[in-house]
Amino acid sequence: MSERPQPLKAINKFFEGKEPWQIVTMTASSVLALVWAHSLYNAKECVTTRLRKEFFRWLRQVPIVRRKIDEKMAEVRRDFKRDVAKRLAGVTIRRELPQKGLSAEQVAEEVRDHLSLGAYDWKGGNVSGAVYHINEEIGHVACQAYTLTAYTNPLHADVFPGINKMEAEIVRMAINLFHGDEDCCGTVTTGGTESIMMACKAFRDLAYSKGISNPQMVLATTAHTAFDKAAQYLGIGVVTVPVCPDTLTVDVGAVRRAIGRRTCLIVGSAPNYPYGTMDDIKSLSDIATQCGVPLHVDACLGGFVTAFMPAAGHPVPQFDFRLPGVASISADTHKYGFAPKGTSVILYRKAEFRHHQYTVSTEWPGGVYGSPTVNGSRAGGLIAACWATMMFVGRERYIQMTDEIITTTKYLEEEFRKIDGIFIFGKPATTVIAFGSKKFDIFKMAEFLHKKGWSLNALQFPSGVHICVTHAHTQAGVAERLVADMKAATQECLKDSSQPAQGRMAIYGVAQQISDRSLVSDITKYFIDSMYYLPQPGDADE
Repeated sequence: MSERPQPLKAINKFFEGKEPWQIVTMTASSVLALVWAHSLYNAKECVTTRLRKEFFRWLRQVPIVRRKIDEKMAEVRRDFKRDVAKRLAGVTIRRELPQKGLSAEQVAEEVRDHLSLGAYDWKGGNVSGAVYHINEEIGHVACQAYTLTAYTNPLHADVFPGINKMEAEIVRMAINLFHGDEDCCGTVTTGGTESIMMACKAFRDLAYSKGISNPQMVLATTAHTAFDKAAQYLGIGVVTVPVCPDTLTVDVGAVRRAIGRRTCLIVGSAPNYPYGTMDDIKSLSDIATQCGVPLHVDACLGGFVTAFMPAAGHPVPQFDFRLPGVASISADTHKYGFAPKGTSVILYRKAEFRHHQYTVSTEWPGGVYGSPTVNGSRAGGLIAACWATMMFVGRERYIQMTDEIITTTKYLEEEFRKIDGIFIFGKPATTVIAFGSKKFDIFKMAEFLHKKGWSLNALQFPSGVHICVTHAHTQAGVAERLVADMKAATQECLKDSSQPAQGRMAIYGVAQQISDRSLVSDITKYFIDSMYYLPQPGDADE
């Protein structure tokens, strides 16, 4: 008989003299330990994040802590409801269908009343992002196209082939803007989040086809939160890498180190949302090519600016299909493409990638069903409005409007850098300028600007504020007014730099200090709840 292998000898020696129950216990414990270690390795979150969540989950079960949290959350819910009640005071609240339909004039009047409820003059250029142009001609053409096609549905290609043609033309025009070849392809989606989710779905399924059962994507802390949403929806793991503290662009070396056998996708932003800085897409492309992983470029925010910047005399680094590692690009037509809200494009280097985006059911009694994006039925009117906008604006006008936007952005950046008390985060690449302060609470400044009628975006980790410059800001006097108000705000803040922010902006500073991020999550959910809240009589007085 052949001699037992050395490892078996060691195992037998280890269990020698042990009781059966001890052998069973040690064996079971070892198996459980291996399973636990395997679960840690394959987890969607890192170990420290999971442990921190588990600790706070346990802490919240302590009766005195639970009671205190419940009291605070009830107060938060009441505050949100009170805010809604005040905002809608004097407005008719409709809970039932009208017995007899309103006239067209009555409906239009109520729509105008609803539009007037907001606190900011978005047509006057007081809002960061949100509305990317206020040109009545462009709006009229888009709305006219939507009116003609409001009830169309590209799902029924045989009924509405013209809508399919429009979608195909939007995709092809975008591909050409981003220097793709004839093999490039894509689809129209309902917005940047869906475009990003579709890319994640495509490359997750591509990983599945290669035998990777638990894929991960590698992205910077500054990557858009839509990637996190995609991870939650699609069960993709996320490996987050830092940004360089000076440039606030992704640490390329950290990306390279983070890539492993489970990596299905790496992400670059052109530019990112928080700071408006552009990742080194060329270096990411080199890594993608060397490591054989797809690179997605998120150009949702600035894509339809960066595409025209060189022709407008504003150089920008290459970020598109000219770089061989770029596998897909997302870009929003409803931002600087100036189309009405509800359209974006997701573009791929080759059809194989787009095929993994599709959802196909072959065994359904209703027939073989194929869908290119999340929605089954899709709004043909939005596709038509997007197409009409692109046709009406045309290349020359896109270049002109891009020049006006970028020129305004550069003017604001230059003036902001002269203001004592604030600093600019990194180097703005397109239209976003983010600023902070080492001398006072930046949210105090944001609150001051809010009182002046400006709606800017708050940032966290670190604290900051940004403005996303749109064509509305190119109106005469708007940029100069913002600079003047910024100077006045910093002077006020410097007078008493120890005072923290008050009011609505104080929430952002407080939220960063809460270690248990699940509490911040709960507060956010209550805020979203309030968006669907219809006040009852007396709610504003509670």
